[in-house]
Amino acid sequence: MAQNKKMVEAITGRDEDFAKWYTDIVKKAELVDYSNVKGCMVIRPYGYAIWENIQKDLDRRFKETGHENVYMPMFIPESLLQKEKDHVEGFAPECAWVTIGGSEKLTERLAVRPTSETLFCEHYAKIINTYRDLPKLYNQWCSVVRWEKTTRPFLRTSEFLWQEGHTMHETEEEAREETLRMLQVYTDFYKETLAIPAVVGEKTEKERFAGAQATYTIEPMMHNGVALQGGTSHYFGDGFARAFDITYQGRDNKLHYPHQTSWGVSTRMIGALIMVHSDDDGLVLPPKIAPVQVAIVPIAQHKEGVLDKASALYESLKKTFRTKLDDSDQSPGWKFAQYEMQGVPIRLELGPKDIEKNQCVLVRRDTREKLFVSLDGIEDAITELLETIHNDMYNRALENMHEKTHVATTYDEFIDLSKNNPGFIKAMWCGDSACEDKLKDATGGVKSRCIPFEEEHLADTCVCCGKPAKHMVYWGKQY
Repeated sequence: MAQNKKMVEAITGRDEDFAKWYTDIVKKAELVDYSNVKGCMVIRPYGYAIWENIQKDLDRRFKETGHENVYMPMFIPESLLQKEKDHVEGFAPECAWVTIGGSEKLTERLAVRPTSETLFCEHYAKIINTYRDLPKLYNQWCSVVRWEKTTRPFLRTSEFLWQEGHTMHETEEEAREETLRMLQVYTDFYKETLAIPAVVGEKTEKERFAGAQATYTIEPMMHNGVALQGGTSHYFGDGFARAFDITYQGRDNKLHYPHQTSWGVSTRMIGALIMVHSDDDGLVLPPKIAPVQVAIVPIAQHKEGVLDKASALYESLKKTFRTKLDDSDQSPGWKFAQYEMQGVPIRLELGPKDIEKNQCVLVRRDTREKLFVSLDGIEDAITELLETIHNDMYNRALENMHEKTHVATTYDEFIDLSKNNPGFIKAMWCGDSACEDKLKDATGGVKSRCIPFEEEHLADTCVCCGKPAKHMVYWGKQY
C-alpha cells in the first residue's frame, strides 16, 4: 500500500492547483507525452484508445445520418484560401505555411490545413452539377494545424485530431436543418457516451466561425466552473458556393448556388472528460469510452486455483466487455492504484475466499463502493453497474453545472459574480458586440458562450449598458 500512496501523492490536488492537477493526470495516466515540436503532443496508446472509442461511436452516428467519410489534402494553396475573404482573415493568424518543397522555393505558399472548407469547395465545384447531385454529406477524420501561442495537452495544441463534416444542400431550409441535426448528434453523444451535460445554443455574431452566417455550439462546464467549447455546427449560406462558383441546375432548369454547412469536434473532448469527471486519484472514465471497462485483479494469485478461476472469468467476460486480466507480479495495492489512475470503471477482485463463496468483489472507480456479487449472473450485474456508473457520473456533472450557474440582472452583480463565483452567468444582452467587449475587459476574460434555444426573461434591460435587452446569454470564462 506504500506504493499505492506514493502514486496518489504524485497528483496535485484538484482544489489546490487545477491546472497542475490536469497536467499531472494526463502524464501519470499515460495519455500523452510532450514532443520536441513546440505545442504538439504525443498521444500515447491509452490516450489514443480513448480517442478510438470516441471516434467509433461518433462515426456510427454520422453514418446512421447518411454521411460518408472522405479524405482531403493537408495542404491548401494560398490562392485557394484567399477565395473566401472572411474565412481567410479569421484563420490567418493561426496558419502554418510551407514555403520550400525539397530544396526548391515554392512558387505559391501552401497552408497546412487549419480547417478544410476551401478544399471541400474546390472539390464540390467539380462534382456538383444538378440537383440530383445533392445533398453531399461528407465527413473527414484528420489532423489540423493552428499555430497556438499558449498550449495545453488536448485542450489547445498546434496540431490536433478531429472530424470535420462538410455538406452541400439544395435549399437554405435543408442546410439549416442539417446544421441543427448535427448539433443534436453532438448533444446526444456528450450525454449518452461521455456522461457530460452542456448548455447548447447559438453563438453571438462576434463569436461566429469565420465566414458563417450562424454558428451553434455545445458548451460543457468543467469541474472548476470554466467553459469548454465542446463542438460547433455552422450554417454558411451560399457564401462559399459563390466564392468558388459552385452551381447546380435546379428542378426549374435554372442555375442555383447550393447552401453549405460544416461541423466538428476534436480531441479536446478528452480534456473535457478529465476536467468534468476526474479526481485527485486520477482519471474517472465513463464506461462507454473507457479502453478497459473491467480490470480483473486476482488476490493471492499464488494460491492454487485462483489464476485458473480468474482466467476462466476473463475468457467469459471479454466477449461482452473490454476486460483486462492483470496476472502480473505487481502487488494488489499497486494494481489498485494503477487502475484508479487510469479510470477503469470497475475493478473485479477475486481471491480464494471469494471462490469458496462463488462470488467476487466489484469496486466502482467513481465512488469506490464495493459490491459483493455472485459469479452466477455476473455479466448482468456488470452490465447494470456500468449503466449505473454512467448515469451517476452524468448526474454529478449536471449538479455541478447547476450549482455553478448564476443570474445577474445588473452590471455590478455581473462583475461580482465573475470575480467571486466561478461558473456560468445568465444575463440579458442588448445585442451590441461593444457590450461583449466591455464585459470581457472588465472581468478578465468572461465571454458570451451562447444564446440558448430556450431563453429565460431575467430582466428588461441589458446587463451591461441598460438598453432594451434582445437575448438571454450564458457567459463564462473558457479554455
